[in-house]
Amino acid sequence: MKKIRVLLADDHALMREALALLLNSQHDVDVIAEAANGRDAWQKARSLKPDVVVLDLSMPEMSGLRVAQALQRDCPKVKVLALTMHEDEIYVRELVRAKAAGYVLKRTASEELLRAVRNVASGGVHFDPALVTAVFVEKLGKLTAQGKRPARRLSRREEAVLRLAAWGFTNKEIAKKLSLSSRTVESHKFRFGRKLGLRSRSEMVRYASRRGWLIGQDPLCSD
Repeated sequence: MKKIRVLLADDHALMREALALLLNSQHDVDVIAEAANGRDAWQKARSLKPDVVVLDLSMPEMSGLRVAQALQRDCPKVKVLALTMHEDEIYVRELVRAKAAGYVLKRTASEELLRAVRNVASGGVHFDPALVTAVFVEKLGKLTAQGKRPARRLSRREEAVLRLAAWGFTNKEIAKKLSLSSRTVESHKFRFGRKLGLRSRSEMVRYASRRGWLIGQDPLCSD
């Protein structure tokens, strides 16, 4: 029997170890590689061409969303299955746009994850039942605008920080990319948060999505 070749990508070693034990215990699944950050996951997936990449969304260097978009461009036959704690439908919509094959929450039972891996490996799709409504709306093209606020003009630096924060970069990573201090990054976040009424990262992601900043590569970063 041909085994399903899986690449695991998660920045938490214990999570990767637990997932590897679970998947390798199955007669039809073989974990061929692991990655602790997004860039490594992207590079290994391009090189090894696994059947399925089980991909965390919140990872250093490249976010899971960016990895999914890059893999769709570079090796579209590789199936992406997001495994994440994020339940906000904005993440689901962006992954659907990136042609990810599935989205499973980390709180799900192990049987559900195994079912998802097999479904996407066989050419199907598998989204957590709690998120099906968001996927259904996306596929019908009935995306509704989130609450609109009168946006005040951002400075170029504030916009740069907001873009990178929405992509999932940490304050330290943003500071390094923009040659700023972490304190200055925090200051920019405070200012654009006050201007736009953004109080959480999910709201930043939602704002960036409405402006098309999450589609394709981040213009401030090169892969």
